[in-house]
Amino acid sequence: MLTLRNSSTHPVSFILLGIPGLENSQFWVAFLFCVMYVVAVAGNITILHIIRTDNTIHEPMYLFLAMLATSDLILSSSTQPKMLAILWFHAHEIEYYACLTQVFFIHAFTSVESGVLMAMALDRYVAICFPLRHSSILTTSVVVKLGVAVMVRGLLLVSAFCFMISRMPFCPNRVIPQSYCEHMAVLKLVCADTRVNRAYGLFAAFLVSGFDILVISVSYVMIVRAVLQLPSGEARFKAFGTCASHICVILALYIPALFTFLTHRFGHHVPQLVHIMFANVYLLVPPMLNPIIYGVRTKQIRDRVMRGWFGKDP
Repeated sequence: MLTLRNSSTHPVSFILLGIPGLENSQFWVAFLFCVMYVVAVAGNITILHIIRTDNTIHEPMYLFLAMLATSDLILSSSTQPKMLAILWFHAHEIEYYACLTQVFFIHAFTSVESGVLMAMALDRYVAICFPLRHSSILTTSVVVKLGVAVMVRGLLLVSAFCFMISRMPFCPNRVIPQSYCEHMAVLKLVCADTRVNRAYGLFAAFLVSGFDILVISVSYVMIVRAVLQLPSGEARFKAFGTCASHICVILALYIPALFTFLTHRFGHHVPQLVHIMFANVYLLVPPMLNPIIYGVRTKQIRDRVMRGWFGKDP
């Protein structure tokens, strides 16, 4: 039985249901999730190893890619082991502070990932619109400062609403009807006025995603204008090709993330199973797809992987 600590109104633990509605299929769903997690971990570690060991690719795009891979590893590893334990071993209970830790890592590193994608858009803009000044504008120092800025932004914004939740009383109901702890899911268990928390959550989400999407959109508008002015079709195709990987990664993150965010707050008629599956997709698919997309689309990384597998250049 779940009890409260004597000294506070914090629960000892919560119960994560997993994927309600798919109880008879959870073993095979977990098997699919496990494969995706293994691919994500192996792919992102490979990306980091290649960037760390190959001095010829210590350029802004690859440094941002290393930040993206690190964020993907933290984001997926903060949820998937517990998710697999729930679906395979019925380990539904999660301690209170472990749940808040999940909330922190999920939202902080989703923000970091969004910020890194924004920085990568700026890199593509400078590379295409100011190719001769690219290395002087985006120096290693500037890249590191951008990385630190998006990291600090995510940590500070998310720390605030984790602290706010930790100071609130909880109702007797301890059941979270999904497979990990998320801000709005935990907030629904609070027995107090949560309007300030909800308003701050909306503010933080729109501040991060709104600013990043705006910068990405403006960057690509400028890129399209510059590319359309190139004299040859081949040059235009090559320029657009350098942006294709980044656009695919942006769509893989923002579409399920925005769907999950909006349905938690406004999608009261969306079936619970649909919401839960999208919530899992947004944490599983981008970390798995990002190294695959960049591994296939980026020649330097693709060649290094092929050399590692076959011992010679492709």
